[in-house]
Amino acid sequence: QLQLVESGGGLVQAGGSLRLSCAASGRTFSSYVMGWFRQAPGKEREFVAGISSSGAGTRYADSVKGRFTISRDNAKNTVTLQMNSLKPEDTAVYYCAARYRVSTITTNGYNVWGQGTQVTVSS
Repeated sequence: QLQLVESGGGLVQAGGSLRLSCAASGRTFSSYVMGWFRQAPGKEREFVAGISSSGAGTRYADSVKGRFTISRDNAKNTVTLQMNSLKPEDTAVYYCAARYRVSTITTNGYNVWGQGTQVTVSS
């Protein structure tokens, strides 16, 4: 079972950028589809981006397409989320998540979660 630790959150002005990182412990990291989710106050947690186990495939929520980029380094057991052109509505706690041995990038069914990192975008 993986353990996930996020970092890189913070306060940024609208239009700015942040880079979130997720460090995974465990020898089978390359067998997991990885995802980023977020939860804003009073709202349900939502899928933001996902990446296949090899890194060859990615998937994004419509709200972040063209602004966010997900990537992974299986040699370093890390997954990152580069967030550009941030908007106040991107404010949320962002979670890294993992799902073991699935062939597609799903928006649900993730069963390993990090503790979350706060992202606040001021207007």
